Amino acid sequence: MTRILVTGGAKGVGAAIVRALASAGHDVDFTYRSSGEQAQALAAEIAQAQSGRTIRALPLDLSDKPALDAFCEKAEDEGYFGFAHNAGQPYDSLAAMMVQDKAEAAMQVNFWAFTRLAKSLVRGMVRARAGRIVAIGSVAALRGNPGNAAYAASKGALISYANTLAVETGKRGVTVNVIAPGFVDTDMMAPYAAYREKMESQIPAGRFAKPEEVAGLAAFLMSPPAAYITGTVLPIDGGLTAQMGVHR
Repeated sequence: MTRILVTGGAKGVGAAIVRALASAGHDVDFTYRSSGEQAQALAAEIAQAQSGRTIRALPLDLSDKPALDAFCEKAEDEGYFGFAHNAGQPYDSLAAMMVQDKAEAAMQVNFWAFTRLAKSLVRGMVRARAGRIVAIGSVAALRGNPGNAAYAASKGALISYANTLAVETGKRGVTVNVIAPGFVDTDMMAPYAAYREKMESQIPAGRFAKPEEVAGLAAFLMSPPAAYITGTVLPIDGGLTAQMGVHR
């Protein structure tokens, strides 16, 4: 029996990842910040549907550094096989207009919280000579996009860190990978509803991703056949990063 920790698992892509991992036979702990009722309902729903699975919803604000430290100290003793960092904080601003405090807040949740958790959890994985770490990045880190400077930088940092961690832990049976979704049909896209049709017309696949499609890749990376995949960035974007982006 393997247990996996997922951050930001109460809704959207995170909830889909929790469901996919439970369906694949894993026990899952997932964190939530403000969606307490949703989190508890999700845990109860999956536990009922997947008999024998242990699903725990754990409150954690990744921007609260003392709370994160305390969580990490406890997590070190849990013996997690896998860790999926899905929690993310958006921040849209042109680079010339960027507010430092807001940019740093996004970096704390998107990147520094990941490094803090990985630091604690990877020790047990190395000792066990088995482990999986998956970070949910973004295609924003792979291609320039106006207004995404701080968010893209936080996701780009994930890639650089994950590459290094993959090299450092490869001989110990630990894999570290980044999934880079494009536009996913979740609440995060709600502010762009008026532009959705135009946005979808510019994606080769012609639509946004479903949360379950991102979750399926995360679950695969936690599976035995993925043991030789490490240090990679896997876009799941309907062909968005494959095209030049200049339309006639």
